[in-house]
Amino acid sequence: MTVTSNHTAVSPAVEATSTEPTGRFAQAPGDPYRYGVYLRPDPATCAAVTAVTSQLRAQYGVVSAGAFPPHATLAGSRHITAPIEEIIAAVTRGLAEASAFTVHNAGIRRQGAGLVYDVHHLADGITPNTSFTDLAALVDEAVVPLETPAPNPAEDRFAADTFRAHLSLVSHDMDVRPDLSEELEEYVRALPVSFPQSFPADAVALYRTRSDDWSGRWWQTLTWEHLHTWRLPR
Repeated sequence: MTVTSNHTAVSPAVEATSTEPTGRFAQAPGDPYRYGVYLRPDPATCAAVTAVTSQLRAQYGVVSAGAFPPHATLAGSRHITAPIEEIIAAVTRGLAEASAFTVHNAGIRRQGAGLVYDVHHLADGITPNTSFTDLAALVDEAVVPLETPAPNPAEDRFAADTFRAHLSLVSHDMDVRPDLSEELEEYVRALPVSFPQSFPADAVALYRTRSDDWSGRWWQTLTWEHLHTWRLPR
């Protein structure tokens, strides 16, 4: 199989505001950036995620999930100092034998302290979608050789037995506002937001993220930039 790609054709939705780390940030080459490789859902699912996260920001000031573009993480928050072209080349090689597959959305579920659209399983809602885990493994294998140590945050390592494909709706805000957990779930479930029951997993995207302080409440200063999209053959 071959992978078609779209290199930097899309302008960044949120432009990085500075290339210099702040005084609060522990110094390391390549800071204050991290890189993520994500599965991009279909437009209708992206619109549903955005509708939910926008409502949560407007009503409660909850921003962590909505700080990112709608996505399912394949490799997240990786500290890489290699040139962008080298990252793209590595992931392109890693995806060479990958093919598109169908993602099934089981709806709103709790995951940790947050809420997600559960896209980890097949249509029966029980059997893990191994195509998702296999894709994440390919991406992880491609980017690990490019990573360099950084003092923060905690490493986000791939492990097949703990990988859970999801689309975040409520995430890290709950670490500091656990008192809102039940109220937010009630609110999200009552929102009149529909979503497709399934969609094709055929778009993988590379993003560069930036924060003033990865060791703290990084989502409050997070910005991101789209760098590249790969289309998986069906």
